[in-house]
Amino acid sequence: MIANMSKPFRTPSIADQVIGELDRALNNIFCRQVSSRTYPASEVGSAELSAEQKKLAAGLMRVNHSGEMAAQALYQGQSLTARDPKLVDKLRHASIEESDHLNWCRNRLEELDEKPSLLDPVWYAGSFAIGMAAGIAGDRWNLGFLAETEHQVVRHLDDHLNRLPENDSRSRAIVEQMKIDEQGHAELAEDLGAADLPQPVKQMMKMTSKVMTGLAEKI
Repeated sequence: MIANMSKPFRTPSIADQVIGELDRALNNIFCRQVSSRTYPASEVGSAELSAEQKKLAAGLMRVNHSGEMAAQALYQGQSLTARDPKLVDKLRHASIEESDHLNWCRNRLEELDEKPSLLDPVWYAGSFAIGMAAGIAGDRWNLGFLAETEHQVVRHLDDHLNRLPENDSRSRAIVEQMKIDEQGHAELAEDLGAADLPQPVKQMMKMTSKVMTGLAEKI
């Protein structure tokens, strides 16, 4: 009779978790990830953009890329400190969709001969810390923060659709699909029992977002 050589499951140590999160962070910031869905612009024709239109589109897609970088970190931080295992699963699933967004924005920037924001590591670190803090506050507040974040993202994407050149159909296809997904994330958080954040917190989130988007569009 052959002895069972399988090892019992071992809960990852704090050191293992830190190393794992650091590896994920470096991959998100510096490496292209595998998308789970088709690139929204794959079957959309490429229009001739003027230098000014190209600069505008690149700036907005750089903002979107930075936003998705922040979203990845936010979901990671939230999932680490969330209490309900079902919520952790929901956050990780949403993180996969955000990873698609990150890749799509990176693809579009390359098509426009532009690069992501140099400040992406800063956005990542800050958002990770905020996500952990939201989770520590409790699952309802965690969900409330997620819902408000996604509602603000949807408004930003609406603004980008208004500002993008009319003939930049490739960027528009990406932003439109992102908007659908982000709205879905907000509604999911509310369905799961998200708390309504205090108005001062919402205002602080708006101010922080304004600073990030203003810098990311240019740097």
